[in-house]
Amino acid sequence: MDLPPILRDFPHSFDTARLTIRRPEPGDGPEINAAIRETWSDLAEWMPWALRRPTVEESEEFVRRAHVKFLEREDLMFLMLEKGGATVVGACGLHRMDWTVPSFEIGYWCRARFQSNGYATEAAGALADFAVRELSARRLVIKCDAENVRSAAIPRRIGFVHEATLRNDRRHHLSGELRDTLVFARVIADPRTDRAR
Repeated sequence: MDLPPILRDFPHSFDTARLTIRRPEPGDGPEINAAIRETWSDLAEWMPWALRRPTVEESEEFVRRAHVKFLEREDLMFLMLEKGGATVVGACGLHRMDWTVPSFEIGYWCRARFQSNGYATEAAGALADFAVRELSARRLVIKCDAENVRSAAIPRRIGFVHEATLRNDRRHHLSGELRDTLVFARVIADPRTDRAR
């Protein structure tokens, strides 16, 4: 019988060529706050949660709640750090999970000064491999606004397939206009049936 998610043990950090990807820890608030403030214009355009700049205290509360959700296996947020350092390069995560499949939605954003250097692609690809290797993922999804060209390029680079365009899927969090959502997926064969659809 499968273990409940909260009893599943797996690494809370791993390295790529240039990054350490790890769960948020108490005390990360000031550094994540600095990264968010530096990247605010991009985040405000594309991230529905970026409605106002957070205070350092709000960012610390956020990372502590994210830490708890990680332990409870409700949401798996990770920070992207410069390998061997403490500078936040961005954030990524496995969200909207269904442990019965298992399936996960990958999200990511990259700090302004590190953009256009492949860090988000490196993190998203590593996170997809982590989900397959450590969590037995059978379906991975990346969604983005159809107008977010830079974000949409990442799943294509890491071998995801454009599965659907959801027309008039949501309203933009700032303008209120209707927007389309692109859905990219990677499907992994189920060992019980030995097939990927």
